Amino acid sequence: MRVRSTLLTLAAIACSCLLAYGTYGLIGDRSLPVRSTSLLVAPGSDFDTIVASLVRAGVTRHPWLLRALAHARGASSEIKAGRYRFAAHTNAVALLDRLLAGGKNSIRVTIPEGFTDREIARRLARSGLGDATTFEQAFKHDSAEIDGVHVTGLEGFLFPDTYLFPIDATPAQVEAQMLARFRQELPKDALQRARKLHVSLVGAIAIASMIEREAKIDRDRPLIASVIYNRLRLGMRLQIDATVEYALPHHRSALTYADLRVRSPYNTYLHAGLPPGPIANPGRASIEAAFHPAKTDFLYYVAKGDGSHVFAETLAEQTANIARYER
Repeated sequence: MRVRSTLLTLAAIACSCLLAYGTYGLIGDRSLPVRSTSLLVAPGSDFDTIVASLVRAGVTRHPWLLRALAHARGASSEIKAGRYRFAAHTNAVALLDRLLAGGKNSIRVTIPEGFTDREIARRLARSGLGDATTFEQAFKHDSAEIDGVHVTGLEGFLFPDTYLFPIDATPAQVEAQMLARFRQELPKDALQRARKLHVSLVGAIAIASMIEREAKIDRDRPLIASVIYNRLRLGMRLQIDATVEYALPHHRSALTYADLRVRSPYNTYLHAGLPPGPIANPGRASIEAAFHPAKTDFLYYVAKGDGSHVFAETLAEQTANIARYER
């Protein structure tokens, strides 16, 4: 009788296990989030780390079952790095099958025009490509050859675009792709154009970066470029707000008079001439404007509040425009 009782108990336990398998392994846990979930499995991740990530992401609340299934199939070492997307209420069997099928081996990242190196580094990190500080330091200290000119520090030369990077991309690989796009967008006669404009290649890209941060609409870009070149020709300080914003440790939506006195070689309110280098990474339209400025006598501009600017040749005109548009 005792043996029979033991067998019945074991049978009951087996039935309970089968029921749990059916409930959680095949049907899925209906208490989990109803939205699909994206998860990055980094290169070199072991199975326990992957399972822990799945739990944190809310993909599964029963890691024991996933481990048991993987152990039974001898599959815990077969999961590849990649980005995975799991549907809502994915059951453990389907979850393991998805992991074994492999994820995407590249990550799509969009870098907007006017992003600084720091902003690019943070965007890459948020996309799952690595550590923001590592990228930022690489961008700051690495060098490149641009149209025969050696540049150290890649601010201004990482072209804004949408990229597909390998999930294990190094800073050098990211830089290579972005620099290649920059070289494609650089005018073929960039060096000759820069000489005619009496600036260096780096100086022209610095101007493009200022245009990118100042202009909101394309028709203003060549006009802002003309203001910059006219002021350089006359020895006037550029007095461009975007250079002050770059010099500040934290971004401000509006500058104060104290900000305009910040001690930095990038502060064009204090220092004449161009800043030491670009202040952002310009897009195609701003690069084009920097190498092909409009021919004007404008020396001033002020934002109208609708994204556009109004331009002036004299200080009196500028003062009137400020009174009208900055009221």
